[in-house]
Amino acid sequence: MASEAILKQKEEEVKNLAEKIKSSSLVLLADYRGISVLDVTDLRKKIRNANGSYNVIKNNITRRALAECNLEGLDDALIGPTAVITAEANYLDSLKAIYEYSKDNEFYQIKGGVIDGKVVSKEELITLAKLPSRETLIAQLAGALLGNISKLAVCLDQVAKQKEAAE
Repeated sequence: MASEAILKQKEEEVKNLAEKIKSSSLVLLADYRGISVLDVTDLRKKIRNANGSYNVIKNNITRRALAECNLEGLDDALIGPTAVITAEANYLDSLKAIYEYSKDNEFYQIKGGVIDGKVVSKEELITLAKLPSRETLIAQLAGALLGNISKLAVCLDQVAKQKEAAE
């Protein structure tokens, strides 16, 4: 049987992780097998630059913290070595960093996660990670709108020329 001090320490870990999960917009679970120390250091730096955090936490502690937050459906993701990536504000940057790394490393895999308090599957996370950035989407929208406005201007100019020619 574990000592009272160890049990208290684990309860504190569960409580701290549960608070972090509640305050995070992204909780990503990833299999970190096959990653070197140099790679994980680089990955942690990218996640930190995206205002996220990358931690390796025991599955049992993660499972209990998720249960404390009333998040169910991630038990399959908590098998084997699991890294817990959290992001409080813009979760797409952290998600994209993990996805980009997983594309280059066949052993490193996204297992599942939580976005804004909703459990999401691996496939949904990968779909989100493949989306262009917000700035790129805005630029594409602006380009599409500008193209249509240009076509309208040309059309109106042609109508005006036809009316002048008719007079």
